[in-house]
Amino acid sequence: MNKIKWFLAVFLLHVSYAVRTYTKNDIINLREEVRTMFYHAYDSYLKYAYPYDELRPISCDGIDTYGSYSLTLIDALDTLAIMGNYSEFQRVVNILATKTDFDANINVSVFETNIRIIGGLLSAHLLSNKAGIELEPGWPCNGPLLRLAEDVAKRLIIAFDTKTGMPYGTVNLHSGVPKGETTVTCTAGVGTFIVEFGTLSRLTGDPLYEEVAMNALYSLFNHKSQLGLFGNHIDIDTGRWTAQDAGIGSGVDSYFEYLVKGSILLQKPELMEMFYESRKAIDRYLKKDDWYMWVSMTKGQVTLPVFQSLEAYWPGVLSLI
Repeated sequence: MNKIKWFLAVFLLHVSYAVRTYTKNDIINLREEVRTMFYHAYDSYLKYAYPYDELRPISCDGIDTYGSYSLTLIDALDTLAIMGNYSEFQRVVNILATKTDFDANINVSVFETNIRIIGGLLSAHLLSNKAGIELEPGWPCNGPLLRLAEDVAKRLIIAFDTKTGMPYGTVNLHSGVPKGETTVTCTAGVGTFIVEFGTLSRLTGDPLYEEVAMNALYSLFNHKSQLGLFGNHIDIDTGRWTAQDAGIGSGVDSYFEYLVKGSILLQKPELMEMFYESRKAIDRYLKKDDWYMWVSMTKGQVTLPVFQSLEAYWPGVLSLI
């Protein structure tokens, strides 16, 4: 027993001295390393893949993955402004400003189109002032990027016209929900709209976007199990869970993230309360030491003892709170 105590004391002493401190130069060097990595990816996309959605890194060519609307260009736009590259930001804004709408006969992921396209356009719109873009009268409630974001949202909002208020996973940007579209959607695909749709409502004055996003969140929350857990996939027509593994990773992750961020951004304490109630069940059934497993949403026993890369957001959410 004494040997164990001695070992633990030595181990803890070692850990206490192993904590790294960062100087200002260290932070600057890490920042520049991130900048270099970003431009390696961004410049390669422009050279080999634009105007396709994404770059295929091995074959060095482009591919349309989520909708054939130069996804990476829009997705990276706000990062250009944050990094201070205002000239490139202006160049891309000028390209996007020539686009009047997103009318196209293509099927897209409602979830991905929201977070990447609507989110990317709204972020760039709100950063335009900082980037020195010539603003239209009435900004931030007016501007070409805001109009494009609303055009996309109008094409997605039909997905929420369901019995439960939870959205379909796919829409056609021209004709709406495709005929025969599955009613099964992942949890994140239901609960990851309030940040973008709430922002859009506040900027445009149209409450509909925020309302449908909130209705989807309430509906999903009301379908939690008796243990307070959420499964992985749900039938948005019947409210029946089709995948009952509960976790904080793939297929679920951003639902919890958006409860916190939506509460902070839109000053909605009820969303934070929903998160706190969910977290109690997560800590009780999913947390095993410093890891989070997948468990049955109805029984609480471990079904998948795996920690996924997509779960790495969790400490950031807890820190944000």
